[in-house]
Amino acid sequence: MSDAPDFAETLRQAAAGDPAALQKLVAEYEPKVRIVARVLLGPALRPYLDSADLAQSVHLSIVAGLRDNKFRVASPDDLIGLAVTILRRKAAKQWRHLQRQRRLSGDGSRAKDDLSGTLAALSGGGTDPALEAQFRDQLAHLCSHLDEAERRVIDLRLEGFTPAEIADQIGVSRVALRVRLTRLRQRLTAAGVVTDWL
Repeated sequence: MSDAPDFAETLRQAAAGDPAALQKLVAEYEPKVRIVARVLLGPALRPYLDSADLAQSVHLSIVAGLRDNKFRVASPDDLIGLAVTILRRKAAKQWRHLQRQRRLSGDGSRAKDDLSGTLAALSGGGTDPALEAQFRDQLAHLCSHLDEAERRVIDLRLEGFTPAEIADQIGVSRVALRVRLTRLRQRLTAAGVVTDWL
């Protein structure tokens, strides 16, 4: 489906509900989505979520979005990017829901002093032990340089608190918290941490 007019026509047909066109589109993004889903789930979410279910949920969102004309997709690469973005948001939403349920049920199972381990688990595991060790060292270094306020914001977010709840708890405006979260995301992303949960 490398030809742009063919891709545009397939999109149009898929939006109209043509099963063959939908199948063609799924073939474009599904292999990548399944790989990213397995990596994203990592050890922290794998016991609670199945990568195939997550990929199916992405498919349903894309079909609904195309049908309702919510997406502007110009190429197969755009479609893959859209699918991966939806996948990351769904995984982050599930993580926050899980943590909120734990918090409400009084299950404080996450070790407060192992922030770098939690961040590593949320970012998935690599297959190369040397790279994994280097990544964990980098995370430990990053976590040791967080100030108390930054650590508290991350801890509260990991426990499933919403940004509005966190702003109230730490006594800052929601705008100030948004700025702080943006800076934290930039630092974590630079260290290779998946930040969709933050």
